[in-house]
Amino acid sequence: MKNFIFAIVITALFSSCYQQERNCKDFKTGKFKFEHEINGKKEVTYFERTENLQIETFNGKTDTASVRWVNDCEYILQKTHPKNMLEQKAIHMKILTTSQDSYTFEFSIVGDTNKQKGTVTKLK
Repeated sequence: MKNFIFAIVITALFSSCYQQERNCKDFKTGKFKFEHEINGKKEVTYFERTENLQIETFNGKTDTASVRWVNDCEYILQKTHPKNMLEQKAIHMKILTTSQDSYTFEFSIVGDTNKQKGTVTKLK
């Protein structure tokens, strides 16, 4: 009986310590695709990111934002030519998990607690 309880405790200990590996450096630069749903319709945003710049295209319109990396898995996006007050607000991006060719992230306006999630695929 003691061995059984010991095995359960060890299993729980190791499973609670497990963290999925994040290889965020693999996604700092490159060409990417972000698929998301808006009003029930699947939309796609394409973007290219360098160390300090992100250029994205959505519905035929192109926007540019500066990129400031906080650490290997978090960065701040700031539109370079905002068209309104909302676009003037910076967006905090945090990579949560990575796989070979994609990552899951959460984002929010800096200072806001309302976070959203998404998945980005790196294009070859």
